[in-house]
Amino acid sequence: MEATPGRERLIEQFKADGLKVMFGNPGTVEQGFLDAVDAAEDFTYVLALQETVAAGIADGYARATGGAALLQLHSGVGLGNGIGMLYQSLRGHTPLVVVAGDAGVRYDAMDAQMASDLVAMAKPVTKYATRVTDPRSVLRTVRRAVKIALTPPRGPVFVALPMDVLDELNSEPVLPATRVLTDVAPSPASVGRAAELLAAAERPIVLVGDGVALSGAQNELAAVAELLGADVYEVDSSEVNIAASHPLRRGQTGHMFGPHSKELVGDADGVLIVGTYVFPEVFPELESPFRAGAKVVHIDLNAYEIAKNHPVDLGLAADPRQALRALAGVLEQRLDPRQRAAAAARLDVRTRERVRQVREARSATDDGTPMAVFLRTLAERTGGDLIVFDEALTTSPLVTRYLPAERPGDYHLTRGGSLGVGFPGAVGAKLARPDRLVVGFAGDGGSMYTYQALWTAARHGIDAKFVVCNNRKYRLLDDNIAQYWRERDIPEHGFPGSFDLSHPEIDFAALARSLGAGGMRVEKPDEAAAAVGRMLSHPGPFLVDIQI
Repeated sequence: MEATPGRERLIEQFKADGLKVMFGNPGTVEQGFLDAVDAAEDFTYVLALQETVAAGIADGYARATGGAALLQLHSGVGLGNGIGMLYQSLRGHTPLVVVAGDAGVRYDAMDAQMASDLVAMAKPVTKYATRVTDPRSVLRTVRRAVKIALTPPRGPVFVALPMDVLDELNSEPVLPATRVLTDVAPSPASVGRAAELLAAAERPIVLVGDGVALSGAQNELAAVAELLGADVYEVDSSEVNIAASHPLRRGQTGHMFGPHSKELVGDADGVLIVGTYVFPEVFPELESPFRAGAKVVHIDLNAYEIAKNHPVDLGLAADPRQALRALAGVLEQRLDPRQRAAAAARLDVRTRERVRQVREARSATDDGTPMAVFLRTLAERTGGDLIVFDEALTTSPLVTRYLPAERPGDYHLTRGGSLGVGFPGAVGAKLARPDRLVVGFAGDGGSMYTYQALWTAARHGIDAKFVVCNNRKYRLLDDNIAQYWRERDIPEHGFPGSFDLSHPEIDFAALARSLGAGGMRVEKPDEAAAAVGRMLSHPGPFLVDIQI
């Protein structure tokens, strides 16, 4: 095979793996590679103004496509900027292929400007991190990284690419990375044991996470929950694992306080955990939240997560779709008439509750606030046919009331615990799904972490829409410290001044316009409906700043 410079061959490798879009921010030590990128055919570079934004857009793109995304960061300083967003991707299992350059292997002894241990920096926020030092193993290493990123538990990987290694001639074969098939089914004996443990439960629950969505097991999950008559709680969940309208769906357990999760699960005598670990709170319960004697079955492709924090009676390392399908089949055979009747009665209670809730919601008027009017109008105008990227946080309950998470791929929730994913996530999702309306919601505080994403949307003609839920504060911190005071019997008092964002006031609409997007501010309810019309009719990215 004819040798070509490694920087050019690397692009061919990316294309062979279907990675034809690269998100990034340029730097000097990557200049030769980026020069080759500019000359490459059928390969697109999406420019962001800062690495955090590039990483967030790549994360949203990968979530919307269901595949990997390619991210370029600039040496140690750029990697440092992107680490917070890479943590989001690690916790959310987003398969990002991250590359960064450095000046060259020949300069390792010089401790020069921008020199740093890139691999050591990347390791805490990736599944795999390495540096290529031999020009004969550039493509081999990249293929390995792609394979690791896409193999469950999926996640970001990192490859450092020194400039002098990429400048060398390279004759490696360009071949697609191997995709490892993980549709592993549990043994019949294991499934039988799981059915035996769960069938006898009188108060069963199911705890689910994004492993369900990744395996496409939503229908199988619903079938098992209905057979058991079990309430379904979403734990470490940011995708649609069960439709919001399903009568057995009970919402999220929460991510902050262990006692809240314990209250929800503590009465169950049969627990099925699928595609998640328990529990992901910031302040978790150290003792098991499950009642003594409760039977616990845990299914996940990621064996590390099974019984990681609390003991279980049966752990199955298997694909959730395969395992749930098999479990439903065994339950159909093994449930006796009394168990079937009890499960049907529990399902009937929840179904009637859901019918009543829907009837009440339809007859109720909204609270008349600008946000409620905006969301109701948006739901009416679109019929719910849109993709929502939700970083609204304290406003999320209102967002999902009018725009419920029904279909896989139509709703993405922030994950990982840090701010700033909402707006770049919406840009990435729209780039991946140009045929769909994509609206990103973020609080005023969270939006300012990555507001430059609007510039990228304008530069590349990405027609995403954005909503700032503007309460002039880090409202979630107000709520969390109030809980802290209650737990420690501290008298309520004024919130810390560092939580307040009211002065100086940020003109989000003007800022959007300065970045090349459209923008308007909504202060009154009668302005909200018109704002929906302007947003939907505007050609290109548009932002609505809604005062709460």
